[in-house]
This record gives sequence, structure tokens and C-alpha cells, in this order.
Amino acid sequence: MKAKTSFSLKDQLFNPEKVSYLSGLVSSVYPAFQEDQFQHDVMIEFPQLELKERIAHITECLRKYLPDSYLEALNLLLQALPPELDPNLSDDDFGDFIFAAISLFVATYGCTEEHLTVSFEALKECTKRFSAEYAIRFFINEFPEETLAFLATCATDSHYHVRRWASEGTRPKLPWAQSLVMEYTQPLPILDLLFADSTRFVTRSVANHLNDISKLDPDLVVETLQRWQESQSQEPKEMDFITKHSLRTLVKKGHEGALAMLGFPAEPNVTISELQTSTPEVKLGEAFEFSLVLTSHEDQKLLIDYVMEFATTGKRARTKVFKLKQWDAPADSSQTLRKKHRMKLMTTRSLSLGQHTITLQINGQAYDSLSFELVEP
Repeated sequence: MKAKTSFSLKDQLFNPEKVSYLSGLVSSVYPAFQEDQFQHDVMIEFPQLELKERIAHITECLRKYLPDSYLEALNLLLQALPPELDPNLSDDDFGDFIFAAISLFVATYGCTEEHLTVSFEALKECTKRFSAEYAIRFFINEFPEETLAFLATCATDSHYHVRRWASEGTRPKLPWAQSLVMEYTQPLPILDLLFADSTRFVTRSVANHLNDISKLDPDLVVETLQRWQESQSQEPKEMDFITKHSLRTLVKKGHEGALAMLGFPAEPNVTISELQTSTPEVKLGEAFEFSLVLTSHEDQKLLIDYVMEFATTGKRARTKVFKLKQWDAPADSSQTLRKKHRMKLMTTRSLSLGQHTITLQINGQAYDSLSFELVEP
């Protein structure tokens, strides 16, 4: 049995208030815009549309009520954009999802050889209000050489949202986005320009990009990070962040090169005892609790995680790795570790009732397991 959440991300991001906001912006620069009819046409379809479908639907409605000429319509949409996001900030300023519809307008109607330059510049303006990372992928697939050359210039732009866009838009496994036909190695020269960036919003994207590549070519990621470290172009503290964030998937998989780069022995010398739970049955919304005693038999760095295998209604097992503790362990030392894991519903993940299992993982190696039953509240 699968539990459901009442929270709706699509309704939070795309709703009557957001549509009215966009409509008002367009109407302010284009008095002939049929604002009420536009809002009606958008909203009447929303109940049956998912998040990405809502973006595409808004784009279609904009096309209906704007001039037939792409260039005329684009000029109006660019005039309607609000002031760009503050270029003096450094992180977590994502902008408003509603402007994804304008980026998609550019990708849908302007991804042509004739309009290539003007569409590039339009997306560059859009990404200063909300990342155009999804829209640029249309251009990468249709005009890879030209688009990568353009994004290389964006990697040195003065606005950090534009710089981040050059990395985020070229990620090989960008969530929710269309796949790219180019080789995953082709954007590496762009990352070489960006890893030394002074803005965390940019370096996090670079690290996420490398983490994507790690699922395709682990050794290339380790080699790239080693090369960047040797260049000393990035501050040591930020380089440490990039390294750890880039290697997180490889560490979970126990990749020896990744573990060695971070100082974790691939075969830790440890003993686990007293692994137990006080909650063999957990109600949905409450917490699963477990504890253990971990003993280290030598001086070593330990990365202690647990892998949860979720109950599922399908045939395919679903697992996720969760952090427990990082420990610079002295020889012949022990620690008692305790954890509460709340089994709550999330917008991005459903839960099925039934048996769940956790397996301890230390430096990427699997150890003892423990199960519990998730039941209705």
C-alpha cells in the first residue's frame, strides 16, 4: 500500500496568483494583451496537468495572445521581465519558477539557425530571473557547437546566475530535464573556467555536474579534481567543499580513488555491536529509532552511513543512503551512535507500508542490517 502526501509542489509554484503576476507583467508592456482570457485559458487546464506540463501550457497560451512574429513577441516578453536577481548575493537566490515559461517560449519558438544569436541573448536575460537550464538544452541538442561556445563566454560573465547557468545547463543528468546528445566530456572546458569561482551557487553547480559525471566515468572525476587541486586556483576551503560534494556518490559506492582522496580507508578496521531498535513498528509520520556501538581498532577516518531499502509495491527495490556520522577515530576507541529517522511523506518521494531495512555502511562498505515495519497511523 502506498501512502500519499497532500502537499502539491506544482500548486505552490504554478497557481492563480503566479499566473496573474505573469499576466500583469506582460499586460504592462503590451496593452493589447487579453489578460483575463489568458488567465482563464491557463487555469482551466491546470487541474489535469503536472508541473512541467503546466510550464509548457503557459508557454502555449503566451504564444496565443502575443504577436505572431517571434521577434516581436520575444521583445515584449523581455520588456516584461522584472529586475534581475541581485548580482551581489552569492547563494540560494533561485528566483521565480513562473519565468520558466518564458525560457521555454524561447526554446520552443526560437531554437532556429535564423534566431540563434537573439535567442541566446534572450535566455541569458531570462536566467537572471530564473535559471534557463532546461531551455538551453534544446539548443545544445540542436546546435551543440554554437551553444557550447556561447556558454563558454557565459562562464566568465559578471553575473553569477549566468556563470552558474553555463554549468547547470550542461549537466549530463540534470533532474527533470531532457537528455543531452553530446558527450559528457564536452562541457569540461567550461567547468575548468568555473571551478575557481568565488560564488558558492556556482561551485555547488560545478560539484553537482561532476557528481553527475561520476555515475558515468568515476575515474575522470577523480582525475579532474586532482588536476584542479594541483592548480591551486581555488581557495583550499572551497576546493575541499567542491571535492566532497563531487565525490558523494562515489563515496557511497565505496570507490577507492574517491575514498582515498578524502582520506577514508577503503577497508576500515572496525567492529559493530549492539545494533538494535526500540521501534520495530513505526507509524507513518513517526520516527524509526536505532542505535549501535562502533569500535575503531586503529587511527582512521570513518564515514558512517546507513542505506535504507524501502518497502515497495513494485518489483524493483528502492534504496537511499543517509548520513549518520563522520568520525576521526583514535585507535581502540568506541562510540555509541543513535539515530531517529522520521518516516514522513515528501513531495518528491512516496512511501509504501511494509518492511523497511537499513544496512550500516562504513567507508562505502556494507555491514550489519536491521528491519522495521511501516504501518498506518
